[in-house]
Amino acid sequence: MERDDVTISRKKPVFGVGAGLSKYLKMYQREAKLPISYAELLNFQETVPVMDKFGNDTFWETPLYPPYIQDQLYEGLKVVYAILKASGNIRIVQHKVIDRIEYCAFGNTKPFRVRIINRLNDVYDYFYIKQADASRIYGLELEEILSPNQVNYLYDRNTLIEEHIVGIPGDTFSKTRLHHPDYNMTRIAKEFVKFNERCAISLLGDMRAYNYVLQITPDFDDFQFRIRAIDFDQQFYEGNPRVYRPQFFKENYPYVQLCMSFLNDKTVLQYQQEERSSIVHRVRSERHRIKDLRDASCGQELSTMENVLQLREGYADLHDDSNYHQCKTMVDIVELNVKNVIRQVQL
Repeated sequence: MERDDVTISRKKPVFGVGAGLSKYLKMYQREAKLPISYAELLNFQETVPVMDKFGNDTFWETPLYPPYIQDQLYEGLKVVYAILKASGNIRIVQHKVIDRIEYCAFGNTKPFRVRIINRLNDVYDYFYIKQADASRIYGLELEEILSPNQVNYLYDRNTLIEEHIVGIPGDTFSKTRLHHPDYNMTRIAKEFVKFNERCAISLLGDMRAYNYVLQITPDFDDFQFRIRAIDFDQQFYEGNPRVYRPQFFKENYPYVQLCMSFLNDKTVLQYQQEERSSIVHRVRSERHRIKDLRDASCGQELSTMENVLQLREGYADLHDDSNYHQCKTMVDIVELNVKNVIRQVQL
């Protein structure tokens, strides 16, 4: 794989959800009436840094609320969890308590992470509360449609609720488990190639190692791996084509090196073709939903015209395809990417 490190120097702005996208979210049952909003969680007085077990700063903070506010928030958050997990059936939270709330001012959408515990067996779970950002929602929807993964999230006006995605963070995995003697290095390299291809087609950017996780599934004779994105803040915003290829981030170099050591050009091409074929199958089965998502983008701000122009020129050069010059939005570029994938698979 070619490598030339890329960086992102500025945070992406948050784009409000327009009428078309809001209608789409209601149609596909992503909209819900929530008892707690993102804005209400901002009513803390101060924060305390959250450190990991080694004493390192995690960039998360524990917000401190007045007791009367905390009690109301905790009860509301239990209901939010019930809506997210069980369509509002509050029986599932009868034995659960909110253990803690954490806040990250470092992220684009400045998320809150909520830990909820079952008092009967101490089993815990997490979910996230974020500012509703239109481009992020498009990222979640494209992940649902174009990837082998399912995502669970809810939207209510300016609030976005997301289910926790289980897995080992990519940076942690590369430092502690990448060369585990029981793991097949070729399988990990194969998955990174497929993930790289999927991001380039769907325009999911900034997939540095800490923005995705590895899920490991023991099979009867080996381990299977899947790379899943957990951060969709940089969904088709940037104009640099390299932002949408994980191979170009220095944080992913251990995985790039793995691909260079265990794969050759023919196998890389084979895995890319496999991923494209899988995307085509998903597109065909979800064609009506894709059309609705495409229509919802009309009048919806998702990036800047400067970035759109830069990206369409970059993709036109990269694929030697002048049709990209006709793209007027980031959604147009994704649509053309998918059409080109369909053509390639049919050849």
